[in-house]
Amino acid sequence: MAKKTSKAKDTGEIIYAPVEEQLITDTIEKNYMPYVMSVIVSRAIPEIDGLKPSHRKLLYTMYKMGLLTGNRTKSANVVGQTMKLNPHGDMAIYETMVRLTRGHEALLHPFVDSKGSFGKQYSSNMRFAASRYTEVKLDGFCAELFRGIDKDAVDLVPNYDNTMQEPVLLPTTFPNILVTPNMGIAVGMASNICSFNLSEICDGTIAVLKNPNVSTDKILDIVKAPDFPGGGAILYDHEEMKQIYETGSGSVKIRSRYNYDKAQNCIDIIQIPYSTSIEVILNKISDLVKEGKLKEVVDFRDEIDLSGFKLTLDLRRGTDPDKLMLKLFKLTPLEDSFKCNFNVLIDSTPRQMGVVEIIKEWIKFRLVCLKRELTFDLKKKKDKLHLLLGLGKILLDIDKAIKIIRHTEKEEDVIPNLMAGFSIDEIQAEYIAEIKLRNLNKQYIINRINEIEGLQAEIAKIEDILADELKQKALISSQLTDIKKKYGQPRRSQIIHMDDVVAYNEVEEVENYNVRLYMTKEGYFKKITLQSLRGNDEQKFKDGDSLAYTADTDNLSDLIFVTNKQQIYRAKTADFECCKASAMGEFLPARFEMEEGERPVFMRVQKDYPENEYFVYVFENGKGVRVPASCYETKGNRRKLINAYSAASPICAVFYEIEKDPFEILLVSDAERAISLKTSLIPIKTTRTSGGVTLMTMKKGNKLLYATDNIPESYSKGYKKLKIPASGAAIPDSDLSALQLTIETE
Repeated sequence: MAKKTSKAKDTGEIIYAPVEEQLITDTIEKNYMPYVMSVIVSRAIPEIDGLKPSHRKLLYTMYKMGLLTGNRTKSANVVGQTMKLNPHGDMAIYETMVRLTRGHEALLHPFVDSKGSFGKQYSSNMRFAASRYTEVKLDGFCAELFRGIDKDAVDLVPNYDNTMQEPVLLPTTFPNILVTPNMGIAVGMASNICSFNLSEICDGTIAVLKNPNVSTDKILDIVKAPDFPGGGAILYDHEEMKQIYETGSGSVKIRSRYNYDKAQNCIDIIQIPYSTSIEVILNKISDLVKEGKLKEVVDFRDEIDLSGFKLTLDLRRGTDPDKLMLKLFKLTPLEDSFKCNFNVLIDSTPRQMGVVEIIKEWIKFRLVCLKRELTFDLKKKKDKLHLLLGLGKILLDIDKAIKIIRHTEKEEDVIPNLMAGFSIDEIQAEYIAEIKLRNLNKQYIINRINEIEGLQAEIAKIEDILADELKQKALISSQLTDIKKKYGQPRRSQIIHMDDVVAYNEVEEVENYNVRLYMTKEGYFKKITLQSLRGNDEQKFKDGDSLAYTADTDNLSDLIFVTNKQQIYRAKTADFECCKASAMGEFLPARFEMEEGERPVFMRVQKDYPENEYFVYVFENGKGVRVPASCYETKGNRRKLINAYSAASPICAVFYEIEKDPFEILLVSDAERAISLKTSLIPIKTTRTSGGVTLMTMKKGNKLLYATDNIPESYSKGYKKLKIPASGAAIPDSDLSALQLTIETE
């Protein structure tokens, strides 16, 4: 809409300024792209130090507050101070802190030593306490994040309001990017970095420092696999892991770990995958129990306490715990996948990198930090040496120095007079002039001068390291070795090779026994064991309902149900509960969540889908078609198949024919006419939705009422046709009564 600018004085007419047209590409470039870049570079993607800006600002604030060595302080205090660097709400800052704490258990090496309730990484319901109740300080491990930060190891930049300085990166002395798990969602890209064992990463980095061309297989021997804070068992696939190490993209499967308590007949799950939560697992187990798919479990509960994580499953007597866990791994998030996407910001540019490439980039970063730190130390030592060399010159005549100072009339002339008297520069003269009178003795001066030799050796050593990159790498390796010895921990995640993984076999887990199946015309279904039918085979049906199909099979069979809405539903016999003959059974439209008005019209035990067997469809318009069973074979276990047959006319009946055994069917119209024909006369069409050909000719307005393969003896003559289409023969009242009786009791 044009912008309203003014109103005419005489007429009162509103005058609008002309609309300024702008290309959508210009709008995106000027308005949207800055936001995109801000999210990518300044918010969501971690950098080579392993931290996002929100993490870095929080930790640096705590460092400047003296919390690396001091006592704990209230979390609210830290949150308030962090706002000087991070202009976000207090809750956003506090939630960032929560994830870094020891109490939250989200990191292998927590950065924040915490006191109070900080929730748990493995639970979405366990909430953290308010910041006014909890206390924090930096963990001693953080010393490795800040080493050298006060020695110009990294650049410092002004904060958002130019009132203080903050580091661009932290000079981490180990590849924190691979030790601390991190996830971020930006615009058009994301990052999901899993954690690795600190000791293994240190060893792997040392290997790369020694040989930059080290192979991925060699690194895999050292850094065996990710190591998750929550433990679990990694299902190790060498090729998949190699892909992750080379490209930074892939998937790691993790299984829960458990113990079986034989005395209590229960399973205690003690570790779950890092990518899920106990609530998700409990909800899934609850659903399986309600659906009757987990009969082995009597009860389940969360038993998390001060000793740690525990999810307990009480088992039914006789249940094999190992087989049950294989089933749960298959059906629940007790086995889950961690999707790796190692996207890291390098010089403000997002790059997806493998483990070896990330280590190489960190080495480049660390070399720069180390050189800056050594250069800082070198300057300090050279400055100190310069002062001591000046001090050495007054050793020859201390009295002269005192005399110069004493006989100088003006204070501003002291420094120039000392410079002239001892041939020293202004800095040296200033240092000498500031020495206390009590220290102007030979012992003090000689002790200070004795430091010169040590300083010169240290300076030579630093200059030697700065001139040789191999020595710099050796120094980094030495630091990594010290870190490994001081902070290294055993692996938490167990490694199970895929060759040792036992897969869940659903068929073996289902008990098999002989059953008889019943389906009524209205769609009720019963599964009854043959043992239950002995002496009690009188079936109960809903008023007005009657039996449509029955079959004898076993509990491992596959079933198909054809409905009146051109859909086929697949199921297994074991999916249904056994019932008694006196029960109504299960209502299939509700079980399969069918559409309104949809009901099953055909049921069959279907083991396979051969080409020489056919579904025979007869429609109300008098047409029919045979469709090969192979047309319904699908890849995968699809439970619902749409467009199973033609929708041109309502279905009248469905049959199943084996090519070697065609059978006779009877078609009856509402004009009380009928024909009888062999199914082999009906043409075969390989298109499922084919409308077929006319079997029985009828006058306009008539339709088929019945199509049945249960033909009364009275229809054996006079109705049989050898060709199609055929016109129907009139049905005498006696034949019609016999047919109706047959249909009712079918």
